[in-house]
Amino acid sequence: MCERAGAMMHEFLVENRVELVRRCRGKVAERAAPEATAKELDFGIGFFLDQLIETLRVEETSDATGQSRKISGPSGGDMSSLSDMGDGATKHGRELSMHGFTVDQVVHDYGDLCQAVTEMAVESETHFESKEFQTLNRSLDNVIADAVTEFMYQRDFVAAGKEADALNQRLGAFAHELRNLLNSAMLALTAIKEGDVGLGGATGAVLDRSLIGMRKLIDLSLSDVRIQAGDARATSRLPAFQIHRRREAFRFAGGKA
Repeated sequence: MCERAGAMMHEFLVENRVELVRRCRGKVAERAAPEATAKELDFGIGFFLDQLIETLRVEETSDATGQSRKISGPSGGDMSSLSDMGDGATKHGRELSMHGFTVDQVVHDYGDLCQAVTEMAVESETHFESKEFQTLNRSLDNVIADAVTEFMYQRDFVAAGKEADALNQRLGAFAHELRNLLNSAMLALTAIKEGDVGLGGATGAVLDRSLIGMRKLIDLSLSDVRIQAGDARATSRLPAFQIHRRREAFRFAGGKA
């Protein structure tokens, strides 16, 4: 193929949009299940690609920074408001979370597109300006951050619901057992207070066993609470360094394509 020096990246992306999405589908299919549906992939990747094209196009005009940032977001992201691209990434992250995907797969979804662009640029010997790579990298950083943030929120929301259900079941069982022991202790205490039996007899033994049972039940419940709290802290830490490493692996080097 002939070399296309100085080609506009947005023109390249428009011209090769169908092939880029096709290559992304192929990369997704090569990974382990669960597999994204065509609708999910077309929305997540297709929407990002269209917004990237629009961002690159408006940045060619003078004084277009504001409009560009509205579409793709500023460098480093903006937690106060989502860009158009970030809104799409948020929806994509939510859908992937609902279908059981992992954080790695969320990051890879966008990385696939960048790899596809790189491959096609190398194959066609197309070269882009460094500022276009900067725009692409900024957009990639922002969509990954937005998609992963929403993905983690949805995962934690679902986990919290399951934990609440499990807690309710444990509290119900705890209350039932505690009530049985308390009833036994109250009956034994009533009989002893009426003076019919003494503490040293069988009724006193029932009271003793009931009190000991309640103590053990409470101790066991407190132990479970400490274990659950430790597990929650261990599993809630976002492996940010892994996400950063994955994201950096997909960043473009301006002089390579």
